Amino acid sequence: MDLIVQQSREIIEKGSKSFATAARLFDTKTRDHATMLYAWCRYCDDVIDGQELGFGQQTPPKEIQRASLDRLYAETKRAMSGAEVTEPVYLALQRVTRECDIPEQHPLELLEGFEMDVDERQYASLDDTLTYCYHVAGVVGVMMAMIMGVRDTQTLHRACDLGLAFQLTNICRDVMEDASVGRIYLPLDWLDEAGVPTDPSRFTDHKPALYGVVRRVLGEADRYYDSSLKGLPYLSFRSAWAIAAARNVYREIGLRINRGGVTALDSRSIISKNRKLYLAALGGGRALMSRLPAGQPNDLDRSGLWTRSIPA
Repeated sequence: MDLIVQQSREIIEKGSKSFATAARLFDTKTRDHATMLYAWCRYCDDVIDGQELGFGQQTPPKEIQRASLDRLYAETKRAMSGAEVTEPVYLALQRVTRECDIPEQHPLELLEGFEMDVDERQYASLDDTLTYCYHVAGVVGVMMAMIMGVRDTQTLHRACDLGLAFQLTNICRDVMEDASVGRIYLPLDWLDEAGVPTDPSRFTDHKPALYGVVRRVLGEADRYYDSSLKGLPYLSFRSAWAIAAARNVYREIGLRINRGGVTALDSRSIISKNRKLYLAALGGGRALMSRLPAGQPNDLDRSGLWTRSIPA
């Protein structure tokens, strides 16, 4: 294993155990590329939120966040231009984007998502929330699909759908944690309809109504989880297995929130290692089904789902 892949793998093992579990199902080449992409994504997230490998969020002052974001833009553009870079995460980004022919547009779209956080963007509607979800997760799904060799627009849409579902689930899981640092990603109009103040410091006084909004958002996430399944037949078997496994693990978080009632908002849902392995095995069954005629999608319509803009 070369040094860049090894360093990237160390980041993924510490920073996302769920992703690390699913990534083991990829073939070696795909796994190495996915790991290098993840290392850069994890690094950018940590820099903006003042954390380490996803833990210890401190939310630095805005001027520090802005300066950090400017550096991320500059170094990312430098790496994508083919210029000499020395930091391992930028070497990883440079290599994976070159070897998998990932356009510069997509890493920059991810940074635009972090910029939304720095700018304290508000999300008035579900469409606004989904736009944010695209920039911080949907575009990662697109890049991951490109790593797996996908280039057709419809399958890239399905990959984006899975990223949207992941992020909607994250928003629901972390709603109280985000509120503690002044962030709201739930649609403000839905909160207003439910009688929940859009002041995050008051969420604790309106948990039953807030939980109703969370469940409504999880219902939206399920629409994107369902859509993502229609992309599995267009992936290699091992890639389909890895993606189905990741889908199962993330969706399990939403299912637990739905089953847990209002108290589910009080702590993060944790999926045990054994449960993850079971869900990964179910993913293998789903991947096998996608190889059979009965598993082929007979309805490719995405009407009513948020759709990313594609440059002319």
